[in-house]
Amino acid sequence: MDITHLLNRQLAVWRTVTTDDGYGGQQTAHQAVGQVRAKVDQPSASERMLAQQGGVPHTHTVYLQPGADVRRGDELRGDGQVLRVLSVIAPSAPLYRRAECELREQENT
Repeated sequence: MDITHLLNRQLAVWRTVTTDDGYGGQQTAHQAVGQVRAKVDQPSASERMLAQQGGVPHTHTVYLQPGADVRRGDELRGDGQVLRVLSVIAPSAPLYRRAECELREQENT
């Protein structure tokens, strides 16, 4: 089974990278590391309730191709949204990857 036809969005993957600052310290910044095709859904009421019980702000579920390089802590950006990846789950059969995410809303400045 192939889920490619369901992946209707293109999202940029941003990852926190750490570099030496040349003075004995380090700097961290987000850096674009690639693009992935995805399907973004809102979790069901029961999924949201379970996440709330665990203290996790799960607002969106993102489905990805099985080999997508998306990790916990990454940000998925596209269509004016920034989704912080809380966890990545792969089912026992490698049909897809699922990322549980939190929508980060930007403030008006």
